[in-house]
Amino acid sequence: MPQSTAVEVAKEFWRLMASNDFQAVSAVLAPNFVLEWPQSKERIRGAERFAQMNQEYPAHGHWKFTVNRLVGSESEAVSEVEVTDGVQKARAITFFTVQQGKVTRLVEFWPEPYAPPANRAHLVEAME
Repeated sequence: MPQSTAVEVAKEFWRLMASNDFQAVSAVLAPNFVLEWPQSKERIRGAERFAQMNQEYPAHGHWKFTVNRLVGSESEAVSEVEVTDGVQKARAITFFTVQQGKVTRLVEFWPEPYAPPANRAHLVEAME
């Protein structure tokens, strides 16, 4: 059976995340799985802690995930995803490392939106 590409594994990761059954996501996580958030300097090791963190995160409803972009190769993928629980909205940039069809490492960035600086107003247009 051929190995899944990192892009296929990342698609399945987001499909499972959208189920809101965070234990189910372990199906695509390697035994040595690690998640890193460089902005807050945090690391989560293992599928169990990953699932527990997602289950305990304060939410107003079910999480919805919209994959806007997903690119990659055999062993690496990058996704840009919008996340909402109906009240909270965020965007995540996630770097996947995949070995033997399983995610071994995620490095995730959750950028905060900000107002555009006035000094470039004459050069830009609003996107929304």
